[in-house]
Amino acid sequence: MSASPDTSAPSRTRKIACEACPLRESGRFRDFTEQEVSFVSGFKRGELTAEAGSTIFVEGSHSPHLYTVISGWGFRYKTLEDGRRQILNYVLPGDLVGLQGTLLGEMEHSLECLSDMVLCMFERDRLGDLYKSNPALGFDITWLAAREEQILDEHLLSVGQRSALERAAYLLAYLHDRASRVGLFKDAPEISPLTQQHVADTLGLSLVHTNKTLRKLQDRQAIRWKEAGFRISDIARLKDIARWDGLPDGMRPFI
Repeated sequence: MSASPDTSAPSRTRKIACEACPLRESGRFRDFTEQEVSFVSGFKRGELTAEAGSTIFVEGSHSPHLYTVISGWGFRYKTLEDGRRQILNYVLPGDLVGLQGTLLGEMEHSLECLSDMVLCMFERDRLGDLYKSNPALGFDITWLAAREEQILDEHLLSVGQRSALERAAYLLAYLHDRASRVGLFKDAPEISPLTQQHVADTLGLSLVHTNKTLRKLQDRQAIRWKEAGFRISDIARLKDIARWDGLPDGMRPFI
């Protein structure tokens, strides 16, 4: 059973100008036109800062905002009544979260911070204005939604058909590729903080089975197991075990 998340309220500020957005300046995402920057600046309502372990939104809640992750990372999950948790996907810088609430009225999953996070807040009720006046940005949102669907297809394939060893290798290779593409790695490719419980809740395995599986990956020198995370020792070997080619190269959009 997973521990209850910290539901303390994140704080709201406005310190980051869209003209100086760190995602735009990183050179890892599609650049905006001046008109698009101006629109997004008016669309934005501030930033949300949240500590590791806190919850951005809870399954069944109604949120007036959409969010773009600026820094840090977290995970989306659903729970059963007895507390069992399924991690659906991980969110990293550039990801748009909360769109589901715009279409369905309430969130069908929760979002918890793995690390300290900063997110840009946008007014959900103004999403129609974005589609009307900025079709290129509307296409970007559609792209992000389609990409999320593609990733979830791969996750479902992994849980349904890959062996436990292949599942674990795929998850860590996937997180490696995503983190490297948005510049989360600094001195070494370390996926941290990430516990065995997070891995178990993502793969649909017991904690004991997860422990044994991760030891096999370490024995094959594909990863190095750390106290609260993993260092990728051989990404090519990890992908080979997972039978996965990796994420495609290229710049991606964000809002």
